[in-house]
Amino acid sequence: MIKTKKKKIDKIGNIRHSLSHLMATVVQEFFPGVKLGMGPAIENGFYYDFDLVPKGTSFTPQDLSKIEKRMRELIKQNIPFNKRIITRTEAKELFKNQPYKLDLIKELRDNKINLYQHGNFVDLCLGPHVKKTEEIPQDAFKLTKIAGAYWKGDEKNPMLSRIYGLAFETKKELEDYLKIQEEAEKRDHRKLGKDLDLFYFSELVGPGLPLFTPKGTFIKEELQKNVEAICREYGFEKVSTPHLTKIDLYEISGHAKKFSDELFRVTSPRGHEFVLRPVQCPHQTQIYASKIRSYKELPIRYMESSNQYRAEKTGEVGGLNRVYAITVEDGHTFCTPEQVKSEIKAMVNIIKKFYTSFDLWGKHKVFLSVRDYKHHEKYIGEKKDWDLCEKILQEVSDEMKLNAEKKEGEAALYGPKLDFMFKDALGREIQIPTVQIDFATPKRFNLTYINKEGKEQNPVMVHRAILGSYERFLALIIEYFAGALPLWLSPVQVQVIPIGERHKKYAQSMVKELEAENIRASARIDNETVGKKIREGEMQKIPYLLIVGDREMKNETIGIRERGKGDLGAIGLSDFIEQIKIEIKDKKIKK
Repeated sequence: MIKTKKKKIDKIGNIRHSLSHLMATVVQEFFPGVKLGMGPAIENGFYYDFDLVPKGTSFTPQDLSKIEKRMRELIKQNIPFNKRIITRTEAKELFKNQPYKLDLIKELRDNKINLYQHGNFVDLCLGPHVKKTEEIPQDAFKLTKIAGAYWKGDEKNPMLSRIYGLAFETKKELEDYLKIQEEAEKRDHRKLGKDLDLFYFSELVGPGLPLFTPKGTFIKEELQKNVEAICREYGFEKVSTPHLTKIDLYEISGHAKKFSDELFRVTSPRGHEFVLRPVQCPHQTQIYASKIRSYKELPIRYMESSNQYRAEKTGEVGGLNRVYAITVEDGHTFCTPEQVKSEIKAMVNIIKKFYTSFDLWGKHKVFLSVRDYKHHEKYIGEKKDWDLCEKILQEVSDEMKLNAEKKEGEAALYGPKLDFMFKDALGREIQIPTVQIDFATPKRFNLTYINKEGKEQNPVMVHRAILGSYERFLALIIEYFAGALPLWLSPVQVQVIPIGERHKKYAQSMVKELEAENIRASARIDNETVGKKIREGEMQKIPYLLIVGDREMKNETIGIRERGKGDLGAIGLSDFIEQIKIEIKDKKIKK
């Protein structure tokens, strides 16, 4: 007898999918005439989209409690889920009052339509589901939030009301997840960014366009100084390119065709037609192309931190993680084929040094992102070049012990890459740094150098991003450190708090001494109580608070409060300065 391989049953997936249908059942019961969207299982839970009638009706938090309670009542009834198959004509008749279901039916090619039914509720669905509702743990799910969602994710379509739910196999798993989410809320960069006065979103300016305050701007600039200092050690030089370009540049590079929907097109009353740049690499090719190059000049390394602009979908823009105006740290090397491997190794070392200063190196993994071998037409460049590029990256991974995991279909438009994945404060993986080999772009722009034989040859272009988008990187480190940034990166490193009126001049003199040593300091000389000043300093995550009163003035000392540790006692100011100068220089991370 021939044994067939049984398909693995996704138990929790079936539970989540079944809960989405149960939720729709209850919503239909409580809100007669509701139009049903879609309700899939997702990571950690499920959702369902609804169009409530009459227009303007919306769900409330109280509705969620009622819906959840009724769902549990239905689970106890042990209702079976049954699959049905009907014709397209029957499906249209069945859902004649459900416009979103009719829209889905239009997209189905097969004349046989799959349905799932439990009780009187019927939905278009491929399944699978639980066999009966008794398989659903009653204490391991929770409806969590209401959100708006465009039908099919397209902002041109109607906005529907989406209810999200969480679901796990046990109550403990649910409780553990909720604790993680509670911690995530505390660390949310959007909340901390506002509380710490780092950035702001204005309705007048528009969503996806963050405005950075003096403190937030300082952090961005300090990050830029740090990454550029490391890159200079490896021969990178700064360049500057305009935010606008003719579309021709991106038609040659291939970006106009691949990312047409993401381009911001700019016109003027005088007939100008430009594109706001979505990437910097094509601009930098033209600096290379500005004169004849010799192999003796190579490698040539450019770096630039500047804005890029991408027309993201409206519903996907949020916080600093997805914005329209992105400040990108970008760099490109033009080199000979023989120099490629050593250049990539140098870039890996830059990444290692930069992320070590944030205590993130070692908490990462590396992906070797290669092409989709079945669909080479999705990429630019010749197959032989792609083969060589992928071989070089694999060798770098082996020689530097990166243990890169191959990811098919994740390559860039022009070449394969090494993607570095770092874990945030809650253990979620985020890709920021990347190194990419590109044989195609120099050929497209006819970039050349004169080789040893006196003949023209195309250079290889190596793209790299160390911290990538400043906005996204800021979101990562704000949440990773819960707003308590390392001393070297804190906008205010030391705040001096005088106990009384007569101690204010002493406090101000200390600030001057600290500033003379390039330590960022301020004094709280307003008339609030000392206790309130200390609380506010701690809420602002200032690394060191120095308390000065009669005793400190008499002994020429300071009372130190360190962030996260509290009162450390009295010490001389000069000794304190020497200690924290070492901490700043070494970019120490205190846990």
